[in-house]
Amino acid sequence: MKLLGIGSRIDHPEFGKGVVTNVSSAHYWVTFLEYGLETVSIDAEFEVIEALQDDVDSVSFFDVERSLVKILEKWSDTHEKVALAEKWRGGKLILEPGDSGAAKEMPIATFFHKIVMVRDRIRVMEQKINSSKNLDDQEKVDLQQYITRIYGSLTSFNVLFKAKGDHFVGERSK
Repeated sequence: MKLLGIGSRIDHPEFGKGVVTNVSSAHYWVTFLEYGLETVSIDAEFEVIEALQDDVDSVSFFDVERSLVKILEKWSDTHEKVALAEKWRGGKLILEPGDSGAAKEMPIATFFHKIVMVRDRIRVMEQKINSSKNLDDQEKVDLQQYITRIYGSLTSFNVLFKAKGDHFVGERSK
């Protein structure tokens, strides 16, 4: 097995596409598009999209991370980093049906990413409503009230967020 160099691109079955940003004797540090920085065992199963030579001096971690952040900001709906609360890292979500059907398991990080994407898409929709020239002011207010109720319905997921500033906020009681 040939060692991948910094800048190599991989597709991991759990984390998706990423770029190798550092290499040790046992692990690759990979910055993934959807999960950020993760360590991956050198002998783990993943697809190599583009292998670069093991050239330690070719690029620094800081340069790669800065480049990836710029790419993500340019091409993604996500405009900020949102962290999963530490106590949930590595955890799993188990959905057990009421009957004798099989349970469904999913990493909490995967579930959290989907919740964040919902939040980001609601924010984009909110921006598009507010800047729309085809809606009058009353229609914008009505739609904004629906969005506020959607945020309120999602407050149960706030326990997953590391930072309180990332929480969903619905209507505040007066």
